[in-house]
Amino acid sequence: MLNTCKICLLIISVIAFSRCKTKNEKNWEINSPDGTIHFSLSVKENLQHKTSLEYEVSIAKNGKTTSVIEASPLGIEREDEQFSENLSFVSKSELKTIDEKYTMVIGRQSEISDHANELELNFKNEKGSLVQIVVRAYNDGVAFKYVFPGKSEKKYTVTRELTGFKIPQNGKAWIQPYAKSSKWGPSYELYYENGIPIGTASPITEGWGFPALFNTSNHWILISEANLSPNYCGIRIEQKAPNGLYKVRFPEAADAMGTGKVEPAYTLPWSMPWRTIIIGSSLSAIVESQMISNLSDPSKGDFSWVKPGRSSWGWNTDHESPKNYGALKEFVDLSAEMNWEYSLVDANWDLMKGGNIEQLVKYAASKGVGILMWYNSGGPQNEVAERPRDIMYDANRRREEFKKLRAWGVKGVKIDFWHSDKQNLVTQYIDVLKDAAENHIMVNFHGCTIPRGWSRTYPNLVALESNKGEENYDFDSTYPANAPVQNSILAFTRNVIGPMDYTPMTLTHLTYPHVTSFAHELALTVIFNSGILHFGDNVKSYRSLPEYAKAFIKNVPVTFDETRFISGEPGKSIILASRKGKVWYAAGINSEKTSKEVVIALPFIESGAYQMSLISDGADAKSFSNKVQTYQASQSLKVNMLPYGGFVATITTQ
Repeated sequence: MLNTCKICLLIISVIAFSRCKTKNEKNWEINSPDGTIHFSLSVKENLQHKTSLEYEVSIAKNGKTTSVIEASPLGIEREDEQFSENLSFVSKSELKTIDEKYTMVIGRQSEISDHANELELNFKNEKGSLVQIVVRAYNDGVAFKYVFPGKSEKKYTVTRELTGFKIPQNGKAWIQPYAKSSKWGPSYELYYENGIPIGTASPITEGWGFPALFNTSNHWILISEANLSPNYCGIRIEQKAPNGLYKVRFPEAADAMGTGKVEPAYTLPWSMPWRTIIIGSSLSAIVESQMISNLSDPSKGDFSWVKPGRSSWGWNTDHESPKNYGALKEFVDLSAEMNWEYSLVDANWDLMKGGNIEQLVKYAASKGVGILMWYNSGGPQNEVAERPRDIMYDANRRREEFKKLRAWGVKGVKIDFWHSDKQNLVTQYIDVLKDAAENHIMVNFHGCTIPRGWSRTYPNLVALESNKGEENYDFDSTYPANAPVQNSILAFTRNVIGPMDYTPMTLTHLTYPHVTSFAHELALTVIFNSGILHFGDNVKSYRSLPEYAKAFIKNVPVTFDETRFISGEPGKSIILASRKGKVWYAAGINSEKTSKEVVIALPFIESGAYQMSLISDGADAKSFSNKVQTYQASQSLKVNMLPYGGFVATITTQ
């Protein structure tokens, strides 16, 4: 038996070595734990006899290997020296296997397995200075980052990052243009392009934002970044992508009213954010991926006080409601009636008449409802007049404010109008999260950056906007026609990388009436995921719902134990099933202007008999249909969806 064990260990060692072997000191490879995804890094020489680093990624399935990232550049340049040309290989680490489990406070999956292979490659430039490239290979993709080792209190400045992603040009892209600097942005709130040819230039000179989704050679690719910290800036993609080569780009100098530097600076050692590439032969690999969380630092300390939940929100249908104590009480009462945990008080609450915020907090507490409060992030980085201003920018005032809010019993804050991914703003984001955590305050960022794994590191970050949500029914005449398509695109892109505050289920027609059906809107409460689910309609609308729809929104969870992708395609439809305890919630939306009949199989549900309550489209877009029936796990579920329609199904054990 002992000899057998020794032989097994020897075989495992040989396999592990072969996965990261050095072919000739000019090529290094690493495979995913299941062997399907392959990352290769090479030294290439150009016609001028200068060398540079390139990487490629391929996927092997059913005996066939397909390139999903073609030869793409790596490299980084500092103000004092460059690490992009004529690098010499120094050493590599032993292959490291990561096999850990952790839990998330928010999200679509409560218990997560982090399983990957990691390889560290060390290079030196012509001056002998070191740079490390750390690579991880997962069963659902790869990630890499740059590290400057050493120890120095001197600050070094990165002037350029050469990272690129060369996507084979035989497919389509779902990607969001990055907005120009303005009074209201940039804030990742433009429409995603819907299936444009790979390599298409952005219509805006500022380029493209993350995350970016591609379909090529029958494979799906989602590119973004993870574990951004105050030592770097957030990146995005250049405007032009010749031959499908998408290169990264730093923030604009004009962002955030010109405050802060574009180029990041830090001391040594300097470990930079991960550049992430989620890969799969089907969209389930994209939708179900936890790579962004896996690559982010775990939390430190006790966050058991973070309580995800549902919230009423008055501002969306009545912008003056934060100034009206009586109106705010009505939304608190609505939350109490609907079994929702919170009520959000939006901008300009410090101008409230008929009462004050402290009185409202006490009133809400008497009803078992927690209050969430809005703040302006500025500071000099924005010129938006909505108030309170300056408190969240000034560290001392911010800490005193959080102490006061905790003493009052306030549960969370919504902080708006960030307008930049520059390093100084990243620092403010993280400082806010730390200060809020010290006072048991949850945080929702609006007018902000995208998720980059912070909800794992700081579990009190329960939501971020960074999407064109339903408030736009009041501001943008183009929104109703675009919303159905954007809804299914967001589910495959933005919401994959972290919580998304979309404020769904606005049934009332605002300035620009929606074309989505009532059932479509109801389904968004499951399709989209956020640690705080803000319901965007008024009191009358929710009170007038049929009892079965009212029962659904009273009980719909905001966190789940697992989520499965059933079917769909960005811009067309999506169907998901999410489990909370022993209850499954299936939901689907139709993003097209023709009706659809879908047949849904749920083979992952344990065998047995269930009770299913199906809420789907009624005779028209403004009505529901409800059916309660016995459901066997082996059955298929047939649902009809109207144009821009949808459905939800609650499946419980009998």
